[in-house]
Amino acid sequence: MRLVILESPFAGDIIQNVEYARAAMRDALVRGEAPFASHLLYTQPGILCDEIAEERSHGIDAGLAWGMLADATVVYTDRGVSDGMKQGIAAAKAAGRPVEYRSLELTPDANACYRPL
Repeated sequence: MRLVILESPFAGDIIQNVEYARAAMRDALVRGEAPFASHLLYTQPGILCDEIAEERSHGIDAGLAWGMLADATVVYTDRGVSDGMKQGIAAAKAAGRPVEYRSLELTPDANACYRPL
């Protein structure tokens, strides 16, 4: 199974962006990949607060550290490319890790199993 770092927006419309990231995670899993989305993990209640710069930085740094183990970085672009995503893309390129761009619009069943929290 290929290990991938998943990049998608978080800040801004957080509810919609989390739903989108969850659909992107499903898409990667259905493709036979093992995705890691630090912005979904580290921003859960009780872990880190994205609105506090120092905590956001801790989360980004931890995600970048995991990236060193990945085979590729996959970037889901339907909701745009945020500054945090650009940072992840730059880190992947600097590490020589392939970067792939994807759209869920091309994956009709991306939300097939979606269950709101």
